[in-house]
Amino acid sequence: MRKQTWILVFFIALGADIAGIQTGNEIMQLIAKPLLLPVLAVYFFTGTREPDSPLKKWILTALFFSWGGDLLLMFQDKKEIFFLLGLSSFLLAHIFYILFFHRVRLWEKIGSNPWYLLLVIIYYLVLISWLSPYLGEMKIPVRIYGVVISTMLMLALHMPGLRNRAAGTWMLAGAFLFVLSDSLLAVNKFYQPFDAAGILVMLTYGLAQWFIVKGAIEYLRGQQPSLL
Repeated sequence: MRKQTWILVFFIALGADIAGIQTGNEIMQLIAKPLLLPVLAVYFFTGTREPDSPLKKWILTALFFSWGGDLLLMFQDKKEIFFLLGLSSFLLAHIFYILFFHRVRLWEKIGSNPWYLLLVIIYYLVLISWLSPYLGEMKIPVRIYGVVISTMLMLALHMPGLRNRAAGTWMLAGAFLFVLSDSLLAVNKFYQPFDAAGILVMLTYGLAQWFIVKGAIEYLRGQQPSLL
């Protein structure tokens, strides 16, 4: 199958999952959601078949742990432990995205911008301060997760400084949507449930993963294997 075919399958699965959320069809969600990340991983592998870069392993590993998080969160309504396990799996996914962005930033010789760090810290503190009274026993895990995903966003903010600016912009857009998706999920779960939360969380999450992968493909295809 061609690369474009895989991304079409990804969006069909994403649309089916969102439709399942909208209609309350759990069977549709159980079928569609587990397909998302494996299909996206094949799309990434197909798109980067020629560049033999060790950087590819960070993206593939991040997608693997994201997939694990997807599966675990599907059962969070049955036992609360599944939410914690899913959160842990996504935390690992973000660590591997961090490794990817950090390595790319170093190779591209992009200097660290303290304003990006300040911006991310402000957002993190505002959100955590708002949610903390409602987190209960999840206060520490959510705070740790927030630090990790904020670090991922901070590094992604440097990506538009790549020589391949388009690739960097795709990756930044993905990181931003990932933070937005998780923020919406946290508000809905811990503070106040709101209409269309499930649809918005899934839509922003699906687009986030695709944007990061698309940007990574464009970046890796423009590099010489020996340099990475």
